[in-house]
Amino acid sequence: MKKVFIASIIIAAFISCNKKSTLEEVDVPQATSTTTTSETTSNPNDVKANEGAFKMLGLNYGYADLEPYMDAKTVETHYAKHHVGYTNNLNEAVKGTELESKSIEEILIGIDGKDSFLRNNAGGYYNHNIFWEILGPKKGGKPTGKAAELITRDFGSYDAFKEQFKKAGTGVFGSGWAWLIMTDNGALKIITTANQDNPLMGFQEIKGYPILNLDVWEHAYYLKYTNKRAEYIDNYFKLIDWDKVNYRIDLHRK
Repeated sequence: MKKVFIASIIIAAFISCNKKSTLEEVDVPQATSTTTTSETTSNPNDVKANEGAFKMLGLNYGYADLEPYMDAKTVETHYAKHHVGYTNNLNEAVKGTELESKSIEEILIGIDGKDSFLRNNAGGYYNHNIFWEILGPKKGGKPTGKAAELITRDFGSYDAFKEQFKKAGTGVFGSGWAWLIMTDNGALKIITTANQDNPLMGFQEIKGYPILNLDVWEHAYYLKYTNKRAEYIDNYFKLIDWDKVNYRIDLHRK
């Protein structure tokens, strides 16, 4: 009898304390199987940013073409919602200012770290452009060309590079990016940044030219992999287009 009476008091107190609070319903992404294909008929090249200085660059593949390693629903949401959102906000941030006529690289190099709106959206725009650029269907495998030469020189082997890059990616606390950059002395280095920061930003402790990057924000992988970030990174290596990576190396050296 005492147990029932005490329980009643606890329940009544709980209800009373919560009368003043408002419960909000939150949509939680539903995880999909790592073997299930998410179908979509949308075309990524139809995604346009609002009018402004910066445009969506499109993708060299369809939303479903990166499966089974990245599912169509995640790629579509990532590109057509998150990426375009950063682009629209960037256009809004530079509208009517001297930044409107500058390249994204010029903006990032001279960016004021205290301007969080510009910092987050300029970074989000640029970081995603690289991310989509260096991925491709039926790619992966060992690096070729100059990328192979430099990775072997600076990391000892491709396997050693993968191990270090994966450790960096899994070690990012919260949201951020893992990067392979080329420093001013021509060496390759693995670094990480928080949120939408990148190694071009002048206030970064370690700066360099981005060769490739990995998005470890949850929206990049959670629908398919839930909390298995390490598995997502393992499969990321199976999508790297080394021809595009070599292009970025050559572009920087010109």
